[in-house]
Amino acid sequence: MQLPFPDRTAAGRRLAEALRGYRLGSEAVVLGLPRGGVPVAEVVAQALGAALDIIIVRKLGLPGQEELAMGAIASGGGRALNEDLAEMLHLDEADIARVEARERRELERREKLYRGDRPAPAIKGRDVVLVDDGLATGATMRAAVAAVRSLGPARVIVAVPVAPAEAVARLREEADEVVCLATPEPFLAVGRWYRDFGQTSDAEVGAALARAWGTDPQGGAS
Repeated sequence: MQLPFPDRTAAGRRLAEALRGYRLGSEAVVLGLPRGGVPVAEVVAQALGAALDIIIVRKLGLPGQEELAMGAIASGGGRALNEDLAEMLHLDEADIARVEARERRELERREKLYRGDRPAPAIKGRDVVLVDDGLATGATMRAAVAAVRSLGPARVIVAVPVAPAEAVARLREEADEVVCLATPEPFLAVGRWYRDFGQTSDAEVGAALARAWGTDPQGGAS
Protein backbone atom coordinates (compact mmCIF):
# COMPACT_ATOMS: atom_id res chain seq x y z
CA MET A 1 0.00 0.00 0.00
CA GLN A 2 1.46 3.33 -1.12
CA LEU A 3 1.62 5.92 1.65
CA PRO A 4 0.81 8.63 2.45
CA PHE A 5 -2.80 8.78 1.25
CA PRO A 6 -3.45 11.99 -0.72
CA ASP A 7 -6.54 12.77 1.38
CA ARG A 8 -9.57 11.17 3.01
CA THR A 9 -11.44 10.84 -0.28
CA ALA A 10 -8.60 8.87 -1.86
CA ALA A 11 -8.35 6.70 1.26
CA GLY A 12 -12.08 6.01 1.03
CA ARG A 13 -11.77 4.84 -2.57
CA ARG A 14 -9.00 2.40 -1.66
CA LEU A 15 -10.95 1.19 1.34
CA ALA A 16 -14.06 0.59 -0.77
CA GLU A 17 -12.03 -1.58 -3.15
CA ALA A 18 -10.76 -3.66 -0.25
CA LEU A 19 -14.33 -4.14 1.03
CA ARG A 20 -15.80 -5.39 -2.25
CA GLY A 21 -14.89 -8.99 -1.47
CA TYR A 22 -16.85 -9.09 1.79
CA ARG A 23 -20.25 -9.80 0.20
CA LEU A 24 -22.16 -7.23 2.18
CA GLY A 25 -25.91 -7.77 2.50
CA SER A 26 -28.29 -5.65 0.45
CA GLU A 27 -29.31 -3.74 3.60
CA ALA A 28 -25.74 -2.99 4.72
CA VAL A 29 -25.15 0.34 6.46
CA VAL A 30 -21.89 2.27 6.64
CA LEU A 31 -21.45 4.23 9.88
CA GLY A 32 -18.84 6.97 9.85
CA LEU A 33 -17.22 8.20 13.06
CA PRO A 34 -17.43 12.02 13.08
CA ARG A 35 -15.73 14.00 12.22
CA GLY A 36 -12.82 12.74 10.14
CA GLY A 37 -14.33 9.33 9.46
CA VAL A 38 -17.39 10.72 7.69
CA PRO A 39 -15.67 11.82 4.42
CA VAL A 40 -14.09 8.36 4.19
CA ALA A 41 -17.39 6.65 5.00
CA GLU A 42 -19.27 8.70 2.41
CA VAL A 43 -17.00 7.48 -0.37
CA VAL A 44 -17.21 3.88 0.88
CA ALA A 45 -21.01 3.96 1.08
CA GLN A 46 -21.36 5.44 -2.40
CA ALA A 47 -18.96 2.92 -3.93
CA LEU A 48 -20.68 -0.05 -2.29
CA GLY A 49 -24.24 1.17 -2.80
CA ALA A 50 -24.84 1.11 0.97
CA ALA A 51 -26.69 3.48 3.28
CA LEU A 52 -24.60 6.11 5.08
CA ASP A 53 -25.11 7.11 8.69
CA ILE A 54 -23.03 8.03 11.73
CA ILE A 55 -22.15 6.77 15.18
CA ILE A 56 -21.01 9.34 17.72
CA VAL A 57 -18.06 8.38 19.91
CA ARG A 58 -16.44 10.50 22.60
CA LYS A 59 -13.02 9.96 24.14
CA LEU A 60 -12.81 9.68 27.93
CA GLY A 61 -9.79 11.78 28.84
CA LEU A 62 -7.77 11.27 31.99
CA PRO A 63 -8.72 13.79 34.71
CA GLY A 64 -6.20 16.62 34.43
CA GLN A 65 -4.69 15.15 31.25
CA GLU A 66 -7.71 15.21 28.95
CA GLU A 67 -5.61 14.68 25.80
CA LEU A 68 -4.77 11.16 27.02
CA ALA A 69 -7.57 8.62 26.54
CA MET A 70 -8.55 6.14 29.21
CA GLY A 71 -11.44 4.92 27.08
CA ALA A 72 -14.45 6.06 25.06
CA ILE A 73 -18.25 6.01 24.95
CA ALA A 74 -20.55 5.77 21.93
CA SER A 75 -24.14 6.19 20.78
CA GLY A 76 -26.36 3.39 22.04
CA GLY A 77 -24.51 2.97 25.33
CA GLY A 78 -21.22 1.51 24.10
CA ARG A 79 -18.31 1.97 26.52
CA ALA A 80 -14.67 0.90 26.27
CA LEU A 81 -12.35 1.48 29.21
CA ASN A 82 -8.63 0.79 29.61
CA GLU A 83 -8.98 -1.06 32.90
CA ASP A 84 -5.22 -1.51 33.30
CA LEU A 85 -4.60 2.23 32.95
CA ALA A 86 -7.41 3.12 35.35
CA GLU A 87 -6.02 0.73 37.95
CA MET A 88 -2.44 1.94 37.49
CA LEU A 89 -3.53 5.55 38.05
CA HIS A 90 -5.81 4.62 40.97
CA LEU A 91 -8.91 6.07 39.31
CA ASP A 92 -12.10 5.14 41.10
CA GLU A 93 -15.58 4.81 39.61
CA ALA A 94 -16.50 8.32 40.76
CA ASP A 95 -13.59 9.82 38.76
CA ILE A 96 -14.57 7.88 35.68
CA ALA A 97 -18.30 8.65 36.12
CA ARG A 98 -17.65 12.40 36.21
CA VAL A 99 -15.70 12.29 32.95
CA GLU A 100 -18.29 10.02 31.36
CA ALA A 101 -21.20 12.28 32.36
CA ARG A 102 -19.52 15.30 30.78
CA GLU A 103 -18.74 13.45 27.57
CA ARG A 104 -22.23 11.92 27.46
CA ARG A 105 -23.70 15.44 27.40
CA GLU A 106 -21.44 16.35 24.48
CA LEU A 107 -22.30 13.11 22.70
CA GLU A 108 -26.01 13.90 22.99
CA ARG A 109 -25.42 17.46 21.75
CA ARG A 110 -23.63 16.17 18.67
CA GLU A 111 -26.35 13.60 18.03
CA LYS A 112 -28.85 16.46 17.90
CA LEU A 113 -26.54 18.61 15.80
CA TYR A 114 -25.91 16.02 13.09
CA ARG A 115 -29.14 14.05 13.18
CA GLY A 116 -31.74 16.61 14.22
CA ASP A 117 -34.99 14.71 14.70
CA ARG A 118 -34.03 11.91 12.34
CA PRO A 119 -34.04 8.55 14.16
CA ALA A 120 -30.94 6.41 14.38
CA PRO A 121 -30.80 3.69 11.72
CA ALA A 122 -32.19 0.23 12.40
CA ILE A 123 -29.24 -2.09 12.90
CA LYS A 124 -30.75 -5.48 13.79
CA GLY A 125 -29.91 -8.14 11.22
CA ARG A 126 -27.86 -5.80 8.99
CA ASP A 127 -24.19 -5.83 8.06
CA VAL A 128 -22.62 -2.76 9.67
CA VAL A 129 -19.36 -1.24 8.42
CA LEU A 130 -17.73 1.11 10.94
CA VAL A 131 -15.41 3.59 9.20
CA ASP A 132 -12.86 6.06 10.52
CA ASP A 133 -9.94 7.84 8.86
CA GLY A 134 -7.49 5.89 11.02
CA LEU A 135 -6.91 4.49 14.49
CA ALA A 136 -4.43 5.45 17.18
CA THR A 137 -5.18 3.44 20.32
CA GLY A 138 -8.38 1.95 18.90
CA ALA A 139 -10.40 2.82 22.04
CA THR A 140 -12.83 4.99 20.10
CA MET A 141 -13.54 2.25 17.56
CA ARG A 142 -13.87 -0.38 20.29
CA ALA A 143 -16.62 1.72 21.90
CA ALA A 144 -18.37 1.93 18.54
CA VAL A 145 -18.16 -1.85 18.10
CA ALA A 146 -19.62 -2.37 21.59
CA ALA A 147 -22.50 0.00 20.84
CA VAL A 148 -23.37 -1.65 17.54
CA ARG A 149 -23.09 -5.18 18.98
CA SER A 150 -25.83 -4.37 21.49
CA LEU A 151 -28.25 -3.69 18.61
CA GLY A 152 -28.08 -7.17 17.07
CA PRO A 153 -26.34 -6.69 13.71
CA ALA A 154 -25.62 -9.56 11.33
CA ARG A 155 -21.92 -8.60 11.19
CA VAL A 156 -19.73 -5.79 12.46
CA ILE A 157 -16.91 -4.88 10.08
CA VAL A 158 -14.32 -2.28 11.06
CA ALA A 159 -12.77 -0.52 8.06
CA VAL A 160 -9.92 1.99 8.34
CA PRO A 161 -7.16 3.12 5.98
CA VAL A 162 -4.34 3.03 8.54
CA ALA A 163 -3.68 1.93 12.13
CA PRO A 164 -1.01 0.45 14.40
CA ALA A 165 -0.76 -3.33 14.16
CA GLU A 166 -1.53 -3.78 17.86
CA ALA A 167 -4.77 -1.78 17.60
CA VAL A 168 -5.86 -3.90 14.65
CA ALA A 169 -5.04 -7.11 16.51
CA ARG A 170 -7.15 -6.06 19.50
CA LEU A 171 -10.10 -5.11 17.32
CA ARG A 172 -9.98 -8.47 15.56
CA GLU A 173 -10.99 -9.97 18.92
CA GLU A 174 -14.12 -7.82 19.05
CA ALA A 175 -15.32 -7.21 15.47
CA ASP A 176 -16.31 -9.90 12.97
CA GLU A 177 -13.87 -8.49 10.40
CA VAL A 178 -11.23 -5.77 10.41
CA VAL A 179 -10.14 -4.23 7.12
CA CYS A 180 -7.04 -2.05 7.47
CA LEU A 181 -5.06 -1.04 4.40
CA ALA A 182 -1.76 -0.26 6.14
CA THR A 183 -0.11 -0.82 9.53
CA PRO A 184 3.13 1.21 9.23
CA GLU A 185 5.76 1.20 11.95
CA PRO A 186 6.63 3.36 13.77
CA PHE A 187 3.06 4.64 13.64
CA LEU A 188 3.26 7.91 15.65
CA ALA A 189 -0.04 9.49 14.50
CA VAL A 190 -2.84 9.04 11.95
CA GLY A 191 -2.15 12.41 10.31
CA ARG A 192 1.39 11.38 9.42
CA TRP A 193 -0.03 9.02 6.77
CA TYR A 194 -2.02 11.65 4.86
CA ARG A 195 -0.69 14.46 2.70
CA ASP A 196 -3.87 16.47 3.35
CA PHE A 197 -5.23 15.85 6.86
CA GLY A 198 -7.10 19.09 7.41
CA GLN A 199 -9.73 19.08 10.14
CA THR A 200 -13.22 18.05 9.04
CA SER A 201 -15.81 20.57 10.22
CA ASP A 202 -19.24 19.92 11.68
CA ALA A 203 -20.70 21.67 8.63
CA GLU A 204 -18.90 19.20 6.33
CA VAL A 205 -20.29 16.28 8.31
CA GLY A 206 -23.77 17.76 8.06
CA ALA A 207 -23.39 18.27 4.32
CA ALA A 208 -22.29 14.67 3.77
CA LEU A 209 -25.28 13.37 5.71
CA ALA A 210 -27.62 15.73 3.85
CA ARG A 211 -26.39 14.33 0.55
CA ALA A 212 -26.93 10.78 1.79
CA TRP A 213 -30.33 11.47 3.34
CA GLY A 214 -31.63 13.98 0.79
CA THR A 215 -32.22 16.59 3.47
CA ASP A 216 -31.04 20.09 4.32
CA PRO A 217 -27.72 20.22 6.24
CA GLN A 218 -28.09 20.72 9.98
CA GLY A 219 -25.32 23.32 10.09
CA GLY A 220 -22.18 23.65 12.17
CA ALA A 221 -21.65 23.45 15.87
CA SER A 222 -20.74 26.39 18.01
